[in-house]
Amino acid sequence: MVPLPSKDQIRQWLSDNPGLSSKRDIAKAFGLKGDQRADLRRLLRELEEEGTVTKSARRFRPKGELPPVALLKVLKPDDAGDLFAEPMEEGVDKDAGRILILPKQGDPALAEGDRILARLTKVDLDDYVYEARLIRQIGSNPLKLLGVFRKGSEGGRIVSIDKGVDKEWRVKSADDMGARDGELVEAELAGPRRLGLPQARIVARLGDPAGPRAVSLIAIHQHGIPDRFPDAAMAEAENAPPFSMAHREDLRDLPLVTIDPADARDRDDAVLAQPDTEAGNPGGYVLWVAIADVAAYVRPGGALDREARRRGNSTYFPDRVVPMLPDVLSGDLCSLHEHVDRPCLAVRMQIDATGAKLSHRFHRGVMRSRASLEYVQVQTAQDGSPDAKTEPLLEQVIRPLYGAYAALKRARTLRQPLELDLPERQIVLSDEGKVTSVAFKDRVDAHKLIEEFMVLANVAAAEELQRLKQPLLFRVHEEPSPDKLDALREVAEASGFTLAKGQVLKTAHLNRLLAQAEGSDQDELINISTLRSMTQAYYAPQNLGHFGLALRNYAHFTSPIRRYSDLIVHRALIRGHGWGEDGLSAFDIENLDETAKLISDAERRSMAAERDTVDRYLAAYLSDRVGATFTGRVSGVQRFGLFVKLDDSGADGLIPIRDVGREFFHFDAASQTIMGADTGLTIGIGAKVTVRLAEAVPVTGGLRLELLEIDARPLPSGRAARSRGKVPGRGGAGGAPKRRVVRRRK
Repeated sequence: MVPLPSKDQIRQWLSDNPGLSSKRDIAKAFGLKGDQRADLRRLLRELEEEGTVTKSARRFRPKGELPPVALLKVLKPDDAGDLFAEPMEEGVDKDAGRILILPKQGDPALAEGDRILARLTKVDLDDYVYEARLIRQIGSNPLKLLGVFRKGSEGGRIVSIDKGVDKEWRVKSADDMGARDGELVEAELAGPRRLGLPQARIVARLGDPAGPRAVSLIAIHQHGIPDRFPDAAMAEAENAPPFSMAHREDLRDLPLVTIDPADARDRDDAVLAQPDTEAGNPGGYVLWVAIADVAAYVRPGGALDREARRRGNSTYFPDRVVPMLPDVLSGDLCSLHEHVDRPCLAVRMQIDATGAKLSHRFHRGVMRSRASLEYVQVQTAQDGSPDAKTEPLLEQVIRPLYGAYAALKRARTLRQPLELDLPERQIVLSDEGKVTSVAFKDRVDAHKLIEEFMVLANVAAAEELQRLKQPLLFRVHEEPSPDKLDALREVAEASGFTLAKGQVLKTAHLNRLLAQAEGSDQDELINISTLRSMTQAYYAPQNLGHFGLALRNYAHFTSPIRRYSDLIVHRALIRGHGWGEDGLSAFDIENLDETAKLISDAERRSMAAERDTVDRYLAAYLSDRVGATFTGRVSGVQRFGLFVKLDDSGADGLIPIRDVGREFFHFDAASQTIMGADTGLTIGIGAKVTVRLAEAVPVTGGLRLELLEIDARPLPSGRAARSRGKVPGRGGAGGAPKRRVVRRRK
């Protein structure tokens, strides 16, 4: 019989054999059999009690060491961009040492908060103690909860603030961070759900949910939008060296101007138009579009670059902006302020009298804006009432801009981009953060002028980089799927209109449909349905065209202050023309697919956050008008109820199906309608309704409505009403509504 090993021998063996740490492995290693296994159990128990050995999942290891395979949580990247992690399992020493994640080819991109299963190797280096190799990703970022904390005798509960979500989570006293009753908190799940409510731990206290400026703060935390710059990124921005004149042309003699909204937070594009003096181009123009040279300050691989890539874009709320770049850059060094020298990338484009682009040429230069102008200010000057600032610019700058715009409109008419009529809401806040008014933004020709100039510059950038054979990110918008087109066609036909079938779809076909509906009761229905048939635009290294703009080549070039995609395009131009060492890096090129996905996801995240914020502000604005009646149109139909967009404010509310009428309603997903089982009343998207506001909840942005009238008529009741139950939103141009037979399973 072999002798029993000493405690020191067991500790040493565990340290040398981290992958073989069960009691059975230990017994086999030392040749222990029979009664000796009981002695081994005693020794291991004593080592546990002494604190020199830890037991987890029936395995033993020396105290202060991690198991060979562990569940890890990915931490925030350090200043060098390296990813570290911390162990997640109970009973594992979180202070056993830093864990560096070593990615290998083909591993998925990891982000802060991701859970992974990894194989650990002890290395005992100065900066870290373990290296981790990914086995598999357990899930994406942990479920983040945002809600209102309700204090209890032993901790409390978190009540969700998500619209339409009736959920609660239990919080232990040890996990409440001292939160007060009614306080807005951020939390994460604290373990698997067993009996009762799921558990959560509070990770941040966010203050009064009804307080001023809290609305956008809720969206920022709820959607995980990074809103604090790392110290390294701030230091890099604040210590940015002056731009170099190397590889630059002097464009300061060009009378470029910026034209932006009155509340513009940054100015990254300037424009100029001049009549073309070439004899062969009568009625043509030379257009200049100059864009802030962000690449001069945000260098590949730096702390600013890593943070900008992570953010993807700036996010705009009614009361604040979460910028992609620190304000010292976005609001100053990279903003094209009037009468100040600024580095830029500019494109000179020659167009003919029909707006067709004849040529383009890119420049890296330095410019000086003649004036910072506003849309309405420029439009008023063009209409004959210039002010002191625009009058000196009227003939030399403003009139030629509109002349060039007239030519570009001709080209737009020939190209036929999608012409949706979807007005944009503007929420006006007081200094205290309260909503004072909600209106729809007026669009004047000055807005459209700048849009056409920017579109042409973006086309030129895509074409130039293809000519130079440089990698880039295209802005891609694919055509609608056949299923979505069929659904749109059904809505159109039910409304008395036609959408061509059996041919290659073009935006011109959709524009003809929109023109048929213009001015009719179905106008908004067709616009909303057409929008919903569209795919979402995204970024990709492959050129798949832009369906909505009816363009074959399109890349974002004009807003590098607020979009990372544009910065990539700028770097590609710099690299392609040999304008310096700040062009596309090897990392940029190798990770173009990953960057495209990151920034496409970030764009969707920002859109969702902005939409939720507007909903909450509108709910706050309407909260003191509960009981009032409003007119609106049905904007969505689901089995559980009707979504209605109110005419005055554009706010969206829900009529639960129980409040639609005193009968059972059949839901038809294909036609997006509901039909009353008794009356035959059929309601679809676009139907005019009168509703009563039953509830407005600012913290969730939810509005609950009660249906009063359809098409200015009270709700029908009884079987005799079946023949008159049709509403314009379903079939306004002819014929009785189609009755859908619904068979129920017993």
